[in-house]
Amino acid sequence: MKISKKGEYALKAVIYLSLHYGKRAVQIKEISENENIPKKFLEQILLSLKKAGLLQSKPGSGGGYSLSRPPGEITLAEVIRIIDGPLAPIRCVSKWAPLKCPIEKDCGLQRVMQKVRNAIVRILENVTFEDMCKGKKH
Repeated sequence: MKISKKGEYALKAVIYLSLHYGKRAVQIKEISENENIPKKFLEQILLSLKKAGLLQSKPGSGGGYSLSRPPGEITLAEVIRIIDGPLAPIRCVSKWAPLKCPIEKDCGLQRVMQKVRNAIVRILENVTFEDMCKGKKH
């Protein structure tokens, strides 16, 4: 697993939206300026998150983006998977997008990488955006 720049920006944008959850919709320009994310790149990211059902948008003045669920119900793993794909370091140990391996029963690499995947998943699936926002103010 490698988190791309797009994935990093997505995490930052969702943290920002989490800080405003239940208050108001947030415009792309505001997120872009406050989180130092290129606006055009952010538009693509937010569209991907919206298509996945994580965000909702409201057009017009006073419009913008907001989370479709409370930040305490959204994990880092969910956002990373939407933007960057599986959390597994190699495809044959992925539960999200597995690739069948013909020698999996005898593969020492697979056994080790499965432990790595399990550790990554255990952390990222147990950290919510509510957790990420504790102590932060915007």
